[in-house]
Amino acid sequence: MIKGLSEIMTLKETAKYLKTTREGKIPAVKIESGKDNKVIIRVPYDQELIRKIKTVSGRKWNPQGKYWEVPYSDGLIAKLQNLFGENLFIDPYFYLIPLQRELSIRKYSRKTIKSYVRYNRDFLLFAGKKSEEIKNEDIKKYLYYMVEKKRVATSTLNIIINALKFYYGEVLGKEFIYEVKRPKKDKKLPVVLSKEEVHKILNAPSNIKHKVILMVVYSAGLRVGEVVKLKPEDIDSERGLIHIKGSKGRKDRYTILSQTALKILREYYKEYKPSKWLFEGARKGGHISTRTVQAIFKQACRKAGIKKDVTVHSLRHSFATHLLESGIDLRYIQEILGHKSSKTTEIYTHVSKASIASIKSPIDTIFKERKP
Repeated sequence: MIKGLSEIMTLKETAKYLKTTREGKIPAVKIESGKDNKVIIRVPYDQELIRKIKTVSGRKWNPQGKYWEVPYSDGLIAKLQNLFGENLFIDPYFYLIPLQRELSIRKYSRKTIKSYVRYNRDFLLFAGKKSEEIKNEDIKKYLYYMVEKKRVATSTLNIIINALKFYYGEVLGKEFIYEVKRPKKDKKLPVVLSKEEVHKILNAPSNIKHKVILMVVYSAGLRVGEVVKLKPEDIDSERGLIHIKGSKGRKDRYTILSQTALKILREYYKEYKPSKWLFEGARKGGHISTRTVQAIFKQACRKAGIKKDVTVHSLRHSFATHLLESGIDLRYIQEILGHKSSKTTEIYTHVSKASIASIKSPIDTIFKERKP
């Protein structure tokens, strides 16, 4: 636990205090967690408070963000508490620096770190307590609130439980968290596009970059987070493979490279000449964002006249289903998709046209035998 944190007011007291500051009675000094082990300190225009912040060693003014930055150290919180007293407000996000560090050390993905911190921050705001004051009952109330009021899906609820268990169990060493029972998983089937619908979607974009991104996703069964992180050297045209690196569960794998996708990839490469990333983003040196790819897919669906409730991930579902329908063994599909368990891949047997559409309804037999 960060030193000095136990002396700071509870979150409920902080909320009450912030209301006072908004009414202009007390100017608030806000502390937030920044990048690269930095602490962000937002100081209002008050000569006395500015004079105090200038006494903090290592502080640096950020003109773009209009805040002060200070390198984090174990004694920093207590020092700032003594310096600013009742003017100090700490964002609950700051309580979770030990959680961020532990997740980073264990090589969790940026996406997982972001979601674990977000849900723990949300929980602290809900409970109105400091981390060391949390009891099992607080967690149960929060989970009940997320189910009954927020109507979160079972998958989201499991992520929340994982986030709380990791912080309170792994980081803070509390055992009570393990008493929380997990909900039963929703047995929802994926939405699958027909081959005709996929053809319409892939032909919809007029921009060759947009077209090739969607083609690569479908033709190789990629996750959206995988396609955006592809590099030119990941495309092995000689062997007809795509090398997926550091995917879900930090696993590498190979998937198929279609000749149709390769042909348009070469056209795209000649026009755009990508360097670091196969699909570069608007920001120099960065790759295209998953949000942008989702927008490209949504626009393509609208242009193609697709009415189904689908996302980019539906192309991956459709890829797997179409492979199964064409007679490809489920074990090979599992390998291509990078599924850890065969049970995950087996879901496609429930949506495969080959296994369902071949069954004739009894009504067809009835009316065939009894023609009017």
